[in-house]
Amino acid sequence: MIVNGEKIDFKEEITVKDLLEKLNLNPDTVVVEVNFNIISKSEYTDKKLSKKDKIEIINFVGGG
Repeated sequence: MIVNGEKIDFKEEITVKDLLEKLNLNPDTVVVEVNFNIISKSEYTDKKLSKKDKIEIINFVGGG
């Protein structure tokens, strides 16, 4: 799969939640897009990812 422009391979099937955990990302501070579709946070646990998926993860950073 391609994550933010980089090819990443996983041996096992993973979900969006699994991917975020492996990348040490907080699900509350990101938006995940799979194949140009935004995935709702309620789907993170159930949405399975395939090797052909293109994933973009947008991280929100606070500031002021």
